[in-house]
Amino acid sequence: MTQATLTISSKNYSSWCLRGWLLCKMAGLPVIEKPVDLHDVGARQELLLLSPSVLVPRLTHGRVEVWDTLAIAEYLHETFPKAGLYPAHKVARAHCRSISGEMHSGFYNLRSALPMNIRSRHESFKIFSGARPDVERVKTIWRECLTAYEGPFLFGAKPSVADAMYAPVCSRFRTYAVPLDPPCADYVDRILDWEPMREWTQSALEEPEEIQELEVEF
Repeated sequence: MTQATLTISSKNYSSWCLRGWLLCKMAGLPVIEKPVDLHDVGARQELLLLSPSVLVPRLTHGRVEVWDTLAIAEYLHETFPKAGLYPAHKVARAHCRSISGEMHSGFYNLRSALPMNIRSRHESFKIFSGARPDVERVKTIWRECLTAYEGPFLFGAKPSVADAMYAPVCSRFRTYAVPLDPPCADYVDRILDWEPMREWTQSALEEPEEIQELEVEF
């Protein structure tokens, strides 16, 4: 198999790198992780400005270089079609792409108010009013998908691109003690207990703290 490298930044803070890494795991593509200097301008853009379109995560696979999480998802889907990153049915596949794109390009207030921080846990956290519609929209998406496709994941029996896109939100909801109804709470538990998520979380907990001012700057 052609050697693959995934360039990532912080495992504790980077939701976009988590998404790219999960997609590689789901595709069955072993990757060598290549951390970037957390003082690198591009890495700090991704971490501090919450931009989904910088050069991390970046997948290098043979002569191919692809960045941006949805571009990585499409490349892996084309390269490993049997992995089933998207649902088999055309209608479900369109739905999966739609909600994945919604996470990719939207929810700015949620991402600003509830920054990724796996090591942190709050017993309670007041979410500012601008982020509440984003939180409710995520919960609506989850409920609709879990009802329509009968779980346990958003599009049925196995994880899809959508689950990779919303997995960091599950972590954020746990970090900030976001109140959830039973279907959404069960989904968060399921994602956080998913083997790749447990692996990433453990690495994040062991990661040295290199950006001391990060929480202040968010």
